[in-house]
This record gives sequence, structure tokens and C-alpha cells, in this order.
Amino acid sequence: MEKVLNSYESLFIVDVTNGEEATNATVNKFTSLIAENGTIIEVAQWGKRRLAYPINDMPEGYYVVVTFKAAGDFLAELDRLFQIDENVMRSLTIKLDFEPTAKAAAVVEEVAVVEEVAEVAADAE
Repeated sequence: MEKVLNSYESLFIVDVTNGEEATNATVNKFTSLIAENGTIIEVAQWGKRRLAYPINDMPEGYYVVVTFKAAGDFLAELDRLFQIDENVMRSLTIKLDFEPTAKAAAVVEEVAVVEEVAEVAADAE
């Protein structure tokens, strides 16, 4: 019997206090784990951002969003590994109701520009 592959999106925040190498190692660890157990559609590294509230007395984290297809039983293992890894501050995985596709680079850049404008406007107030 063939396993059903569902579409998921996982966001995780990595601790940046250990340095850039440790951050990249953690991101690579989880993206390769997802690739081994499913099919990655897109990896969006949002980069280092200020948190809405401090988590473990840390004001910043490195955000990564991975869109992928995998069997449902893999999610429990992924969540368990997110909880074990001390470099992952928070994680959230959701099942998508639609068929995901890789976003165009222009759309991603446009969102980044809009966010920068919003941050500048918030700083000016």
C-alpha cells in the first residue's frame, strides 16, 4: 500500500546567541532531515529578526519556514526532534489544505520590502 503524502509548512526559530555557524548547522540539520523523510518544496530563510517578546531572555531569533510533503507519521518525529534540540527556540508545523508551489523570488522580495517599510515607519513613531 502506498503512503499518502500530505503538504505541510513548518516554521522554526533558531537561537542566534551561539553564532552563525551553529545557527546554519541547526538549519541544515532540520532541512536535511525533512528532505530525507519527504520532499521539500521550498525553504524560506527569513533571517535574524526581533521577537515579539523575549524567549528564554533572548530578544532575537533566526526564522526558517520549510514547505514540504511527507507522510503523516513523520510529523511526530519532527516535533520530537524540535523539542529535544536546545538551539530551536520555538516551532510550529501545520497541514496545508492546498497544493503548495515554490513562490517566485519577486514575491518574496516584495514582502521583504514591505516589511522593511513597516519597520521604518514603526521606528519613526
